[in-house]
Amino acid sequence: MNDLRFVKFSLNGAIAEVKLNRPEKHNGVNLELIDELLAVAKQLKSQKAVRAVVISGLGPSFCSGLDFASVGKRPKTMIWRFFMPPLRRANTYQRFAWAWRELPMPVIAAIHGNCFGAGIQLALACDFRICHPEAKLSVMEAKWGLVPDMSGTVALHELCRLDQAKRLVFTGEIISADRASELGLLTEIADEPRSKALALAEQLSHFSPDAIKEAKALLNSVGSRSERSAFKHERWAQVRLLLSKNHAIAKKAAFKKQTPNFLDRR
Repeated sequence: MNDLRFVKFSLNGAIAEVKLNRPEKHNGVNLELIDELLAVAKQLKSQKAVRAVVISGLGPSFCSGLDFASVGKRPKTMIWRFFMPPLRRANTYQRFAWAWRELPMPVIAAIHGNCFGAGIQLALACDFRICHPEAKLSVMEAKWGLVPDMSGTVALHELCRLDQAKRLVFTGEIISADRASELGLLTEIADEPRSKALALAEQLSHFSPDAIKEAKALLNSVGSRSERSAFKHERWAQVRLLLSKNHAIAKKAAFKKQTPNFLDRR
């Protein structure tokens, strides 16, 4: 992944860092950045040793949204990416954010500066959002006479009250970190969001990666299942974990009051 231009990707032990790298554009999203981010997500999905991921932005902002000036120069490519390849349930723009929700390890967004449009949809698809107190957030598509179409409607519906989600989408208003936290969009507000995100990633890396994978999948899907289906998936997840080597490691460590040393994810 050394040939990436608009995304910086690094591994530090079991922690992966992904940094948006268009600082002069406040990390405005162009088509190349979308492709690079999806390539990184695809690589991470297969890396069983990675326990957590932190996404941040270089420069003054996390992400200021879609760079319409850049994307508009390639209208045919822009339109073509609205269509889904066979057997996929999301198009390229939706996968830009949703791919991080589908990763088997926890993903943490460290937000600062502007977090608008595509940026907030990317952050909302992460498992946790740690935000600088002076950051500004907006579902900004209303400014352009559009709707959030990078999976944002699903995440908003899950995280905040329906009337509040509608207000954010209908008006595109810019809100403070405090207001975003009140609405349930943020996990935490911190003066050093990246440092806090890395600390949380480190903490999560010491738990069974198999249990986190199963728990993430269960919690992400429960809203779309009937109770009967949710209970069935819960039971089978537990059976898989009870038969796993990492459960045996956790049990042995608990009885001996030791720190478990878990194996890589199955």
